[in-house]
Amino acid sequence: MSSQLTTKQVLQALADVHAEKVKVAITDVDGVLRGKVISIEKFLSIAEKGFGFCDVVFGWDAGDVAYDNAKITGWHTGYPDTTASVDVQTFRQVPWENGIPFFLADFSNAANVKNICPRTLLKKIKKQAEDAGYVPYFSQEFEWFNFIDNRDELYKNDFRNPQPMTPGMFGYSVLRASQQGSYFHDLFDSLKKFDVPLEGIHTETGPGVYEAAILYAEILEAADRAVLFKTGAKEIAHHHGLIASFMAKWNENLPGCSGHVHQSLWTADKKTNLFYDKKSKTAMSALMESYIAGQLHCLPHILPMYAPTINSYKRLVEGAWAPTTLTWAVDNRTTALRVLSGSSTSTRLETRVVGSDSNPYLAMAGCLASGLYGIKNKLKLKTAATIGNGYADKKNGVLPRNLWEASQTMKESPVAKELFGEQFVAHFTGTREWEWKQFAKVVTDWELKRYFEII
Repeated sequence: MSSQLTTKQVLQALADVHAEKVKVAITDVDGVLRGKVISIEKFLSIAEKGFGFCDVVFGWDAGDVAYDNAKITGWHTGYPDTTASVDVQTFRQVPWENGIPFFLADFSNAANVKNICPRTLLKKIKKQAEDAGYVPYFSQEFEWFNFIDNRDELYKNDFRNPQPMTPGMFGYSVLRASQQGSYFHDLFDSLKKFDVPLEGIHTETGPGVYEAAILYAEILEAADRAVLFKTGAKEIAHHHGLIASFMAKWNENLPGCSGHVHQSLWTADKKTNLFYDKKSKTAMSALMESYIAGQLHCLPHILPMYAPTINSYKRLVEGAWAPTTLTWAVDNRTTALRVLSGSSTSTRLETRVVGSDSNPYLAMAGCLASGLYGIKNKLKLKTAATIGNGYADKKNGVLPRNLWEASQTMKESPVAKELFGEQFVAHFTGTREWEWKQFAKVVTDWELKRYFEII
């Protein structure tokens, strides 16, 4: 929201729109919104004191299968309710659901799960930045594919051969955007009414793929917008007979889908961009250089926060518009970190490792915490900016190659534990190990085609 609201003001707004019911939601470890619709009477009773929400949302995976390796919640605890706190600053109305009031909640006041709640973690890192005198401004941009909604057939055929909304590659195509004009413009217009304003939206290269950049904001609001964008786009797509997919890589022959994070640090009065230095040849300040150095140092220690699924690593391959090396450069789309240095208002860092399948709270927490690590430890950029092909520049190392490798690195990393706490690291990496093990036991189509007859 553009201005701080009091609970009294929010309750008055609900009265003004004659609300009879309210939607509330929290975000789980995978970035999936989990919530419910409650009566206005129930909401009035919980707006300030919070409400009970089953902690199974941190005890199961994206397919609602219970983890067998979680300590914080599980069969051994009985999956009790824990206190979720409504953030009245997130008040919105959902325009494609008859204006129903909507609020986000988190577990900031729940002792048993607050250390593993993604939104609460981001609030913790945000406070660290503010205590150091910085105001973090962030935004996220997403690429995603759109398919014809034949959900019954997809489930029947195990999700084989989904039909893209439009054929052909058509990056930045005015034609393709016009041909799906009602959906294209509904995304822009309805999301703005939902307080998720877009800077721009266009087609990307690939059949039925769009890219949208969300307007920047202070980091918590930016992450809220990103989470709500993904769910909002899916819901709007449904009303147009489409399925929006934020899977990182749905087809090995097509580009993957990114979730690049843009970021800068400003003074406490929000008037000066601390990443900008007009006296520098690159327009980058020494503070920005330390921030970048921190991200480069921490990136292999926390990669699952940017690339959290098995499929994430199918995107992070050479020559597919996603980084594979620990590199930085000025305006170079082949490196992990892309510096956009220009004016005092626009100078920022783009972290390109992040995929569209990421949880925005965790991705932004990872970016900010690792950047602050670089500032705190006065790290210097020891390697020069990459010139040319970032895939070939391996002098600083390469990214872990799959989710298991990345999760084991993070699990044992003193850096990750310093940034986010041992409890979060243990729980989060445990969920990623679970994801890997679920995949490892499945017989895939590739294996059947490879071995069924010939071996």
